[in-house]
Amino acid sequence: MSLDEEFLAGLSFDSLAVRAGHQRTSEGENSEPIFLTSSFVFDSAAQAAARFGGAEKGNIYSRFTNPTVRTFEQRLAALEGGERAVATSSGMAAIMATCMALLQSGDHVLCSRSVFGTTNTLFEKYMKKFGVQTTFVPLTDISAWEAAVTPKTRLFFMETPSNPMCEIGDIRALADVAHAHNVLLVVDNCFCTPALQKPLELGADIVIHSATKYIDGQGRCLGGAVVGRQKEMEEVFGVVRTCGPTMSAFNAWVFLKGLETLRLRMNAHADNALTLATWLESRPEVAHVYYAGLPSHPQHELAKRQQSKFGGIVTFELKGGRDAAWRFIDGTRLMSITANLGDAKSTITHPATTTHGRLSAEAKADAGITEGLIRLAVGLEDIGDLQKDCERGLAAIA
Repeated sequence: MSLDEEFLAGLSFDSLAVRAGHQRTSEGENSEPIFLTSSFVFDSAAQAAARFGGAEKGNIYSRFTNPTVRTFEQRLAALEGGERAVATSSGMAAIMATCMALLQSGDHVLCSRSVFGTTNTLFEKYMKKFGVQTTFVPLTDISAWEAAVTPKTRLFFMETPSNPMCEIGDIRALADVAHAHNVLLVVDNCFCTPALQKPLELGADIVIHSATKYIDGQGRCLGGAVVGRQKEMEEVFGVVRTCGPTMSAFNAWVFLKGLETLRLRMNAHADNALTLATWLESRPEVAHVYYAGLPSHPQHELAKRQQSKFGGIVTFELKGGRDAAWRFIDGTRLMSITANLGDAKSTITHPATTTHGRLSAEAKADAGITEGLIRLAVGLEDIGDLQKDCERGLAAIA
């Protein structure tokens, strides 16, 4: 038994997060089953031919048809408000598949400067090898996006909030600019997830996820997803089917469990982060705190309009450069020193030498990545204990 689309359309976010996409087998299981199989058996040679030829729907091979992965895709699409989702092996695979599906040699992309370092490398190095040119523009300067459009521009790509500077891009304004030029707007929604932000409702065409982060929520599995209209998603699916950056059934099952508690966790992450950001801003050792929940953030009002809360990432700059940053990180005991984020465990990293370490000095400067910068992904520990851990870090640079 499955819940029909008409019934699902009337459910709230939290109900969809628990129920959408689940189709019970004849066994009557309550939890979603894991289909750990590489291939599927056909009743006859004729049925196999019909499945491969597309005349009959059904499972063929887990590279591109797996019931557990399909359930995850349907649930995430329901939460984002998209027609279809396509699951991938990682968040970067989701971006790569989108580019391969929708771009060709000679095309042009506009990308915000403040993005994850590997996203920058994908566009600047690898997509360039295949004849796709990318121009990097300031996320918050709408006029710069407008001015950089060319007749060959096919995609706008942005993160909001951005990694690691927590800049906020105006999704609706950039969607208007993109659509005026017949360009698609792609939004990386990794930091907020659909629990806090709905880019498609604000005019975006495609949403990107690293399911590795908050969708999992406990740092267990790698995965990604692309969400949007059926037309574009069919092209993305074609890349995944052919090239094979596929999500495993086990990982899809883990992500389904993560989606069930997504809003609860995201609200808790955001509450902890706001408390810690407010405290860090009061400390004399801290030169600046980048968190959209603070009234001092330049896009605070925009974030209030397009997000329900401000997320779990707090980035701050210490006085004293790399030495101070490394001393702070090494002085903590509770937080995990790792570049992953979105975990129940708080994580801490030095972007200039980790997530953005492959960027040139010029690219780091353009993105605001200084040697004193620390990115803290605030977890679900007791906020008092997290503050004490930051006090240990500050004591180490005294």
